[in-house]
Amino acid sequence: MSTRRRELLGAATTPDGEPLTLSVEGAQHVVRVRGETLMTSRSSGSEQAMAELAFAHGAPRVGARILVGGLGIGFTLRALLDRVDASARITVVELLAEVVHWNRDLLAAFAGRPLDDPRVDVRVGDVLDHLSKIGQGYDAILLDIDNGPQAFTVRGNERLYRAAGLAMLFRALRAGGVAVLWSAFRSRAFEQRLRRAGFHARSVPVRAQAGKGARHTLFVATRPGGAMPAHGTAAGR
Repeated sequence: MSTRRRELLGAATTPDGEPLTLSVEGAQHVVRVRGETLMTSRSSGSEQAMAELAFAHGAPRVGARILVGGLGIGFTLRALLDRVDASARITVVELLAEVVHWNRDLLAAFAGRPLDDPRVDVRVGDVLDHLSKIGQGYDAILLDIDNGPQAFTVRGNERLYRAAGLAMLFRALRAGGVAVLWSAFRSRAFEQRLRRAGFHARSVPVRAQAGKGARHTLFVATRPGGAMPAHGTAAGR
C-alpha cells in the first residue's frame, strides 16, 4: 500500500490556536486544520456552483456589488469574475492573512490569479464584523467561511448562523438580493432559521467535483423584493 508524500508549504494558526497548513499531496494542494482536510485544489465544483446560484437567483451581471466571505483557493471568486462586467465590484473578506498570501503566491494559478483583478477588493478580517458596519448595499453575498451551521475551523464563526448574524446578513442585502452559504451538510433547522430571519430559503445539493466526490449543501437565501425562480439544482461540485 503506497503512502502519498506530503510536502509542507506553509503554516498558520487560527484564532482558536489551531494549526492550519498548506501542503502538496500528490498532484494536489491541500489546506488542513488540525490535520483534517479543509479544501483542495482539485475540488472546485460547489464553489463554482455558489456563483451560478447567485446569478440564477437574481444577482445582476452588470454593475454588481458582491461580498465574498472566505477566500478559500479562489474558485468562487473566479467564477464570479467570469460572469460580471467591468463595472462590477467584489469585496472579499478573509479571516487569515496567510490564506490571502497563499492565494497571491502558492495557490494563485489554480483560479487564474483572481486577486490581481482590479474589480476585487480583498480585506483581512472577520466577515461578521464587516457585515455589522455596512448598510444595505450588496446584490449578492457568498459565504464559505466554515463547515456550515456547526463551525469546524473557528468556533466564533457560529455567530454568523445564529439569529443576530442572520439579521446582519439580511440588512446587508438589497431588496431582492441573494445570499448563498456553503455547508458540508444539510440542516433543515438552519433553513427554518433563515426563514425566521425573513429570507426565502432552500437547500441545493452539490458535489465536490462534476458529478462525483463528496456531497455538500448550498443554502440559498433571498431577501424579499425580487422574484424567486423555479426550484432546480446546480451543477455539482
